[in-house]
Amino acid sequence: MLLLIAGLFALFLISGIPVAFALALASFPVFVLTDTMPLTVAIQKMVNATQSFPLLAVPFFIFAGNLMNSTGITERLIKFARLLTGWLAGGLGQVSIILSLMMGGISGSAVADASMEARLLGPSMVSQGGYSKAAAAVVLAFGSIITATIPPSIGLILFGFINEVSIGRLFLAGIVPGMLLTVTLMVTAWFVAKRNGYAPDLSGPPTSKELWVSFKESIWALAFPVILIVGFRFGFFTATEAGAFLVFYALFIGVFVYRELTLAKLYDAMKSTLADIGMVMLLIMMASVLGYAVTIEQGPQQIAAMVTTLTQEPVFILLLVLLLLLVSGMFLEGAANILLITPIVLPVLIQAGFDPVHMGILIVTLINIGGLTPPVGVIMFTVCGILDVKTGEFAKASVPYFLALLVFLAILIALPALSLFMPNQLM
Repeated sequence: MLLLIAGLFALFLISGIPVAFALALASFPVFVLTDTMPLTVAIQKMVNATQSFPLLAVPFFIFAGNLMNSTGITERLIKFARLLTGWLAGGLGQVSIILSLMMGGISGSAVADASMEARLLGPSMVSQGGYSKAAAAVVLAFGSIITATIPPSIGLILFGFINEVSIGRLFLAGIVPGMLLTVTLMVTAWFVAKRNGYAPDLSGPPTSKELWVSFKESIWALAFPVILIVGFRFGFFTATEAGAFLVFYALFIGVFVYRELTLAKLYDAMKSTLADIGMVMLLIMMASVLGYAVTIEQGPQQIAAMVTTLTQEPVFILLLVLLLLLVSGMFLEGAANILLITPIVLPVLIQAGFDPVHMGILIVTLINIGGLTPPVGVIMFTVCGILDVKTGEFAKASVPYFLALLVFLAILIALPALSLFMPNQLM
């Protein structure tokens, strides 16, 4: 039955059926061919999947991210990031990477960050920075995965929700790896820029006065990650309450501080949010049905038995699971991957002795890396579509960045303390 489910799912994906409907249709044989799962149970699972307090954080953070783009905060962050790194080799490429770090504390979505930066910075990288379209697309796409690691990452929220792992600990665990990933990508962008002669965006480092003025303009956005950490440390709010707080925070800034949030902009932000939430919630509902079907058919136990048959060494078990996630990330959108695959593989990793919080950071990062690869790399296709880049050109230009990510993942695997230090100290 598991092979039938997997085969149908693959067939539906190849046929071009949207992922959410492919998930639902693939579970259909369990209703028809067995007596273990009546249709009424499937409907109950779909409804129950949406009735979760931690899951409320997802629409809140999506709405807050759209509001931030409508209040002028994003523009001020771009200006600040340009002053910080625009004078380095790589110019606007470096700006895009540091901007993704800042946006990580706001939008929580790699695809949203890549889409926004591709529209705002992509054309200037090509016309002013000397980048080819493919090179610009690569920097923008790879930089966006920082957003998926730095809190409040929507991927981490979904991982914590579906696997019953503390979202607060996951948020804190993502900070140091997110910083390390930023440095890794900036160093790579510097070497690539030096080799290809990409021009800096600024003639020299900014003055302290310029930095201070830009910092004051951006302080409202930069303050939120700090508020988030302090709030979790002292128990002021949960992840869901933090999302609600950020919505009101963004509204306050847009209306009373920057005074750029009009009713028309608010309407556009709400419309974009509804579309984003609809997509995410449909995936959650359908993935819960298929996940339950796989559980009924003892999928996790069979996969665990298969992995442990191949090897008993924890490191090799981890590498096998990560390889599986990387391959599945090439075919599944990130949220679907987290909801469908991680409940199956995480128990195997926990049984092998790995910390679920450390695994959460590693898995969510790796799944987003899958979004940069063919044949169904959502981040890759988003950026390539906006900048009119062929996927073959993108793949060729991305080689140095993939090598850098391999080094980053090796460090993250070898040093669990990078992920666990902050949650262990602060919670």
